[in-house]
Amino acid sequence: MKPQNYSNHRKFYAPHHFIYLPLLGILLILGIWKSVADEPHRLVWMLFSAIIFLLVYLALMVRQHYALGNQDRIIRLEFKQRYYELFQKRSDEVVEKLSFSQIAALRFAEDEEFTLLLDKALNEHLPGDAIKKSITKWRPDDHRV
Repeated sequence: MKPQNYSNHRKFYAPHHFIYLPLLGILLILGIWKSVADEPHRLVWMLFSAIIFLLVYLALMVRQHYALGNQDRIIRLEFKQRYYELFQKRSDEVVEKLSFSQIAALRFAEDEEFTLLLDKALNEHLPGDAIKKSITKWRPDDHRV
C-alpha cells in the first residue's frame, strides 16, 4: 500500500461508486428520455424516473448518514485520547475552540507535527484543508468510511 498523503487520502467503494450509482444514473437518463420520446407511455416512464431518482437519493444519503455520523464521533474521541496521551491533560477547552474539520485534519499528522499544527489551528485559525496541506509526514487512516 502506498504511503498516504493529501493527494491520495480519499476512499472509494467500487461497487457503490463505479457500478450501482452509474447504473442508476443511466436508468434515470433513460427514464427521462423515454418520458419525453414515448408519448403513449409517458406517465409510466415518469413514474419509473421518479422511482429511480428516489433510489439514487436514498443510496447517496442513507449510506453515508449513519456511517459518517459514527465516524465523526470516533474522530473526536481519537483526538481527545491523543491529546491526553501527548499533553497529560483533558482536551475539553481545546476541542471547544476547534472546528470538526480542524480536528479531522489533525489526525493525519504525526505526533511531532500534531503539536505544532494544533498550536497553529488554535492561534492562527488555520482551516482543516490548510492543516492537511501543511503535513509533511502523514499518519495514514486506512479504516475510514
